[in-house]
Amino acid sequence: MGKKKTITEKILIAFIFGIVFGIILNLFKEFSFTLYNIVTDNILSTGGEIFLRALKMLVVPIVFCSLICGICNLKDFTSLGRISIKTISFYIFTTSVAISIAILLASIINPGESFKSQIITNEIEINKAPKISEILINIIPLNPFESLVKGNMLQVIFFALLIGSAISISKSKGKSTNDFFISLNEVILQALQIVMIFAPYGIFCLISNTFATQGLEMILELGKYFFTVVIVLFIHMFLIYGSLIKILSKISPIYFFKNIKECIFFAFSTSSSSATIPITLRNVTENLKVKKKVASFTIPLGSTINMDGTAIMQGVATVFIANIYSQNLFLIDYLTIILTATLASIGTAGVPGVGLIMLGMVLTQVGLPLEGIAIVMGVDRLLDMLRTSVNVSGDATISFLIDQSENNK
Repeated sequence: MGKKKTITEKILIAFIFGIVFGIILNLFKEFSFTLYNIVTDNILSTGGEIFLRALKMLVVPIVFCSLICGICNLKDFTSLGRISIKTISFYIFTTSVAISIAILLASIINPGESFKSQIITNEIEINKAPKISEILINIIPLNPFESLVKGNMLQVIFFALLIGSAISISKSKGKSTNDFFISLNEVILQALQIVMIFAPYGIFCLISNTFATQGLEMILELGKYFFTVVIVLFIHMFLIYGSLIKILSKISPIYFFKNIKECIFFAFSTSSSSATIPITLRNVTENLKVKKKVASFTIPLGSTINMDGTAIMQGVATVFIANIYSQNLFLIDYLTIILTATLASIGTAGVPGVGLIMLGMVLTQVGLPLEGIAIVMGVDRLLDMLRTSVNVSGDATISFLIDQSENNK
């Protein structure tokens, strides 16, 4: 008998077959559009959505319980403050680097110069971006149970930190509550293992449906913009994250990425950092041996405020749209883009339509029309999959580096 395939190997196989099947299905729609609709709308879409909902169902319980358990296990609260400062500083630093590289490369390649004759003037409605003061106030929930139900991650994190801290301070009096959350956390993680049995089928449905409905021809229309974003995403993921891993932890980046490939595939398939939280947590704690007290804080926080991939898209998209509308960007504009995109990655956390809001904020700051968003929306689905993979890789990278730094204390 052959060696039994691991869940990661099964996911990779499903991932590859999903791409191939999706492309074939997209080509087949010319021959039988009715059959194409039945397969995409009724089978693939339903299967993918069922799996995604099952995964998202466990996100809030896993984040809430694991974070409480992590805080309860802290020996002292100075370590929590130290971890918090280092984590947020790392996330802001990598986001600033990401947007800077994006603007530099986009300025060299100049996507959009030969696309001026095809300007799209459709009006785009975009939600008003919240003020930073509102974001800070809204971190504290009025009703924590409502926050848990709605999945407002910043509020869930705040409430979990508060409860975990209270249990830890209570010491012996809070032991029964501590034991309860530890048991509950183990049960939820077992529920995740059950859901993971169906992961290859869910991944196959999601990937197949994406390529079947989007096709490959749309990439050709905005190829220069698309590939500029892709190049910067790969530079940031493998060169920047890889260098940080090599320099600060002295381990091979190949070893690191090999151990988080499962969460990268999940992020690509789901286009959701939040939905990938359980997988990322499992990869960094089991494969990279990151302590749970560190991972339970850095991973949920990173999925909420760390958006390096999205910041890269904003930088390239801004240059692209500026070229299309024949508007020159000056040094002050580039500095404004860097600052706005970095702050927006934190300021719009937990807000629906975060990508549009963040890009809209950046365009407004440099005086570009919001209608330009319509131009890049055609290829944004595939780019969203790629930049989510970068976001999740960043969460894992920072979690690993924070854990390494704590081991030296």
